[in-house]
Order: sequence, then structure tokens, then C-alpha cells
Amino acid sequence: MDTSPLYSNDKIRGIGFYTKRLLEGFRELNPKDLVVKELKNKDEIKKADFDILHIPYFQPFFHTLPLIRKFPLVLTIHDLIPIKYPKHYPVGLRGDFFWRFQKQLLRRVDLVITDSFSSKYDISGLAGYPQDRIFVTSLAAGREFKKLEIGNWKLEIKQKYQLPDVFVLNVGDVNWNKNVSGLVRACQKIKIPLVVVGKQAVTENFDRKHPENKDLVWLQNYFENCKLKIGNSKFLNLVGFIPTEDLVVIYNLASVYCQPSFDEGFGLPVLEAMSCGCPVVCSDGGSLSEVAGEAAFVVKPEVGSLASGITEVLKNGKLRAELVRSGIARSQNFSWKKTAQQTLSVYRLLDR
Repeated sequence: MDTSPLYSNDKIRGIGFYTKRLLEGFRELNPKDLVVKELKNKDEIKKADFDILHIPYFQPFFHTLPLIRKFPLVLTIHDLIPIKYPKHYPVGLRGDFFWRFQKQLLRRVDLVITDSFSSKYDISGLAGYPQDRIFVTSLAAGREFKKLEIGNWKLEIKQKYQLPDVFVLNVGDVNWNKNVSGLVRACQKIKIPLVVVGKQAVTENFDRKHPENKDLVWLQNYFENCKLKIGNSKFLNLVGFIPTEDLVVIYNLASVYCQPSFDEGFGLPVLEAMSCGCPVVCSDGGSLSEVAGEAAFVVKPEVGSLASGITEVLKNGKLRAELVRSGIARSQNFSWKKTAQQTLSVYRLLDR
């Protein structure tokens, strides 16, 4: 397995999380017919001797697939959102060239793994890859994401991150498809504080002129100029990247978790929030309905719909209790051991 994402900036993003958790799932599963060799860079891939190579990521605008190989290749493609929405992810001539190049190399890949059926259909339609060679292996929240007993952690974390008593939480990157600006407007409309967790939320050193960073620039400008307060709390709190143990507590403290995305390849924070007993409001974009099932309050990714959904969950105690109960039950249907088992089943297709 190409484990280079564990040694790059991707280690604190979805690709690194997936690679790390899948390896942990294999160790827990401990199958007799699988030995995993971790390859930290491309030079090791060229020299190593193995039966199957698994590359757990795909970058459409960079050369990431091998030109020449003597072994079966399994590739994980989490989503093709930048390809699906070129207006919002302009790549220029160079990016377009590499996408065409990568698409040609993709056709030689033996089997593809993806996170959801939504992504499966996108990969087939956008890349022309056969659907019968694409296999869905769902992701899962880590075991550390759970509902906590009452303790001193509550006050400590509230003070550490200056959190209000009632707030909406959002976790992840700030790209166009995440629709964070729509969530900000929805929370402003109903006057509920919003807490945004993620590395991008406080990143200062980035290309502010790049069109892909338009939403990130908007969020930071809004944050810097926002004078709105809800009671004694500031309306918008950009927490930035935080340790996992603190994130678990913040999920437990949040009044509502909201994933307002226009599109998602999976939407892992939805399961993390559910695991922590936080009621979830999410859009019906991409895979989110597929992941959430009936355990979330699902709305359209529009400001009015998001505002109405959040308000309903905050005010309706019976609904909140049901979302907490069903969310915990739903999240327990997913595990990294199950993901590893499904992935191993894909490998075995090449061993017949």
C-alpha cells in the first residue's frame, strides 16, 4: 500500500485519515492471507515486490498513477467533485492535460474502490470507468468518537475554545462544495452562533487570488469584519485544526451538527457527530442521504432550508432525542474493521 499520505500534509486530511484507519482495520482483522507492506514513497513502489498494489488516493490534476507496472493495481477514488463542477474548480490548460492523462491511465487500473454509491456513479460517468469494476467500501468514525459522561471536560473545553452554551458545529474543509458560506448565512438568519473546525478555517498563508479559494477568502473576510454577537458570544468562531480528543468533546457540546454541502463523496463528520450523540442536520447533496439514512434531519442546501432545519431541531425536544438515539444506532453500522473486510474482498477478486 502506498502510505505516502501519512508523511505529507494529507495526514491531517481525509486521505491520511482513510489510509491510517484502513491499516488499523487490517491489523484488527488480521487475515492469514494478507501481509501489508507500507510504501512511503514512489521509489519504494518501483523497487518493492508484491502481489497487489493499492494506491489509496487519486488526484485528477497530477500524475499519481504508475506508467509501467508488473502487478495488479487497486485504486481508491474518494470523489471527482472538482471534475463534476469545473466552473467552481477551474484548473487551466495544465490541469486539463493531466486529467486527460490520468483518465487514460485509470482505464488500466484493475479495480477501483470508492466511499459511496454516489461517487461510484460519478466515477463511471465522468471517467468512463466500468461500473462493475467499482466497489463501495464505506468509511467509519473512529472508536474515540462517542457520547461522553458528564465531567469537568465540559467547562475546560468551553473555556479553551470560547464556546457558547448553544451553537451549531461544522467540521471540515472550506471548499465550494462544502457550502460553508450558506451555513454562515443560515445561522446569521436565525441568530445562532456557529463554530467551524478545520485546518483551513484559520489558514493565513494561501493564494487568495486562486479561484478555488473563493469560499475560504469569503469566510475569513466575513470573520474579520463580523461585529455580530449572540448574547455575550461572538457569532462566528473559527477554531482551526484541533486534537482529536478535543474534537470529540466539541461534538458532545454542540447543540446541532450541520453538513450543508452541495455535494459530498462521503461526509465522515456526519458519522462522527452521530457517534457523539450530537443531532445532525445535513443537506441531500451527493452521498449525504446515503450515509445519514433516516438518522439525520435532511434538507436542501439552501439558506432558508438550512435555517428551518436547524431551528426545528433546536426547538423540538422530541425530534432532538430521536435524532440522538437513531444517530448513535446508525453510526454503529459502520466500522473500520468492516471497511477492511470489504477492501480485502476486493483484493481477493484479483487472486482468483
